[in-house]
Amino acid sequence: MIYSTEVQHMCTVAKGPNHGPAPIPVEGKWVQAKEVSDISGLTHGIGWCAPQQGACKLTLNVKDGIIQEALVETIGCSGMTHSAAMASEILPGKTILEALNTDLVCDAINTAMRELFLQIVYGRTQTAFSEGGLPIGAGLEDLGKGLRSQVGTMYGTLDKGPRYLEMAEGYVTRLALDADDQIIGYEFISLGKMMDAITKGTDANEAKEAATSSYGRFADAAKYINPRHE
Repeated sequence: MIYSTEVQHMCTVAKGPNHGPAPIPVEGKWVQAKEVSDISGLTHGIGWCAPQQGACKLTLNVKDGIIQEALVETIGCSGMTHSAAMASEILPGKTILEALNTDLVCDAINTAMRELFLQIVYGRTQTAFSEGGLPIGAGLEDLGKGLRSQVGTMYGTLDKGPRYLEMAEGYVTRLALDADDQIIGYEFISLGKMMDAITKGTDANEAKEAATSSYGRFADAAKYINPRHE
């Protein structure tokens, strides 16, 4: 350690009590975090790219400062998808400090990592008050059956009105309209369930039929339209 001449000639003044950092909630315990290894928790965060043309939802499950599980969901350009593939391989095994200083290629993923780091080190994780936290694999629970991200895709114009294309339930195949041409329900295919059934040997048409359902007053419609072609 090198001190300037001015500091070398200063007399020593005793410091007062050192109580350490303020404790933060970590998986049901109050912890005075002094090292990265003191921190655990599962949390989600959102990031966006510099031109704000895409976004990333990042979920990390951290145990003793090390990322054990990472779920990377992106929407935007095709490059973000490939960056997410790399991030899912890069992040597990790194400490949260290493991950913060790792170039994850996509701005949106890097920004999400920054936001999660702040949540984690300040004790703002989803499991801050959950004793023992959540097991590795909890990140997949957000995806539900079929392990697909829940993405809502809607489109509308002033002249032609709204079109529901994809809802949380699945891929929308038909919209139900009443006598006033207002949407009162929709039919959808749960693609995750359909693909699971096909993988297990079910005929594709049978799997599609079994995975098809509806929402709202679909059966009461005056007419039905294909939201992609009508």
